[in-house]
Amino acid sequence: MRLDSKVAIITGAGAGIGRASALRFAAEGAVVIAADIDAQGAQATAALRPADAPGRIIARQVDVAAAQSIEELVEAVMTEFGRLDVFFSNAGIQRDGSVIDLPEEDWDHMFAVNVKGAFLCGKFGIPAMIASGGGSFVITASANSFYAESDIAGYSATKGAVMQLTRAMAVDHGPAGVRVNCICPGWTETAMSKPYLDENPKGREFAAMIAPSGRIGQPEDIANVALFLASDESGFVNGAAWTVDGGWTAGMTKAIALI
Repeated sequence: MRLDSKVAIITGAGAGIGRASALRFAAEGAVVIAADIDAQGAQATAALRPADAPGRIIARQVDVAAAQSIEELVEAVMTEFGRLDVFFSNAGIQRDGSVIDLPEEDWDHMFAVNVKGAFLCGKFGIPAMIASGGGSFVITASANSFYAESDIAGYSATKGAVMQLTRAMAVDHGPAGVRVNCICPGWTETAMSKPYLDENPKGREFAAMIAPSGRIGQPEDIANVALFLASDESGFVNGAAWTVDGGWTAGMTKAIALI
């Protein structure tokens, strides 16, 4: 088992990529704290763990934008398990609009969850990981960390910030044994993307067409990469942005031609 005896926190674990990652980590032997502001979603994730999975999933309600909430989460994990090996800072939100159209409160909310949330997870999680002998800190960024699309100015800004935060954290904490990497998904079928995919007449067709692999990503595709980064197999991987998009960003000229 690739995560045998490891303790992992995953934020945004009540659905989508977080849920898929929690189930994948538990299947590989980890004790997973499935954290989400949606308590019912986190509990549903825990309930989905197969009975024969060697690991455990424990649901916990957490607000990643609130320092006290993250601090208490990490303290509880250290008190109960005595260690923290993996922190997957995955929680994120998206609000659409150009800088003209986007309400200021939506800008602030995205930065609070997407950027400040990752900052707080690192602020309180990394010292616990150092005390545990090191580990892996993973952040969900986006293909929009590299490329902007129309009408998501604020979201793109948060994901660009998250990618650079990943690099800064890797430089600062790599010497203490904590590796920091981010995953940059392309079009992935989650609750965040479903409105576009389902409400636009050709949304799904377009999202699949722009990727050379010819399909929309699934949460499990991202979870598989998160598992690698969480495991000791990625021991020499630090400060990297892992693009998991079916080749979309590699073939941006194709995407532009289709618009």
